[in-house]
Amino acid sequence: MENPTSIETFIFQLKSSLQEDNFVKLSLGNYRGDEHELKQIHVRLILVKREPKLNFTHRFRRRDLVKNLDIETGVAQVESYLKHGFYAATLFTTNNDFYWTRNQSGQERLQVKTASIKQQPSLAHDKEKHRLIKPGTNKSYLHELRITDATGQVYKNAQDKFKQINHYIELLRPLIQDIGKENLKKVVDMGSGKGYLTFALYDYLYNVLGLKEVEVTGVEFREDLVSLCNRIAQQAAFPLLKFQQGAIVEYDEPNMDMLVALHACDTATDDAIYQGIKAGAKLIVVAPCCHKQVRRQMERAVMTAEIQPITRFGIFLERQAEMLTDALRTLFLEYYGYKTKVLEFISDAHTPKNVLIVASKTSSIPAERRKQILSQINQTKAFFGLEKHYLESLLQLEN
Repeated sequence: MENPTSIETFIFQLKSSLQEDNFVKLSLGNYRGDEHELKQIHVRLILVKREPKLNFTHRFRRRDLVKNLDIETGVAQVESYLKHGFYAATLFTTNNDFYWTRNQSGQERLQVKTASIKQQPSLAHDKEKHRLIKPGTNKSYLHELRITDATGQVYKNAQDKFKQINHYIELLRPLIQDIGKENLKKVVDMGSGKGYLTFALYDYLYNVLGLKEVEVTGVEFREDLVSLCNRIAQQAAFPLLKFQQGAIVEYDEPNMDMLVALHACDTATDDAIYQGIKAGAKLIVVAPCCHKQVRRQMERAVMTAEIQPITRFGIFLERQAEMLTDALRTLFLEYYGYKTKVLEFISDAHTPKNVLIVASKTSSIPAERRKQILSQINQTKAFFGLEKHYLESLLQLEN
């Protein structure tokens, strides 16, 4: 190469570092091109299906854009960036650091310095995630529930379920901290189903937080699932985890510190909230999955001109019914002295995201505030043509 330019030398060093396996990372900065809000590009080497790729992270002012390119295409892309738009680049190798710059007059400069990083990073595509529930041979319940194999490896078709379990525990962790784990003695999971999340919660409380005296009860109507879960709990040596057959509305437990109800369909969510309020639970966490009761009333109601455009189509009506139902639920909880917030919860592959209503018990609520909440409830019902919310009937709330 006769009298190579500084860009050519820089690209030569980049190619050499990749061929000789001493590449660490690359960054491009001082962007002055036409792409709106682009600030920097960071490049690292990764393995995708055992094939080396260059991972480009484009840093914009308000977002990141990530692309994986094969080595040859990626190097050509870097060269194009240096010629058009970027005025600075740094190549880190385990042998040397290379600093390339171009000033406003177009003059280029390449500096070589002693390597600042002596060890190559991992080529793993995704950084290892910190999971509160970890797979392993000591997690027999994960194997029995067909999430892991006998060696503790997560099945490929169970990755979404395993992700959901950990997302669920991550959401509950700060809420449990707010209660104070020492105050958590009795937990009830209403509509526990096959028990995926119930087992994970008990595992977290018992093994991670060390709460050996906490009782967790799963309430499920289907008797075969109750039998299955009780057998798995015994095999897992979870002494204070049990599953009980019955309807949510008929469950009779005067004391509980935490109530959970995920995927409780339609008014079963209201049954669970009612049970939590009645028992004075410190924390109520529910994720409803359908909202038929309010929708039926909205379909019968004569809508005002303002509402008709968003209710004349079935899908819009359904979404409005969902928001209205859950908004009223939060108001009922607040009326009874709960501080509420609404989060997004990863459900499963078929319903990727759900609303999660979280309610924490407060010490007291002023009478004037109760009056305001009741007024909001009545105004909202009147506006949307609702006669009565099912939870309102359970609570026997007088208007």
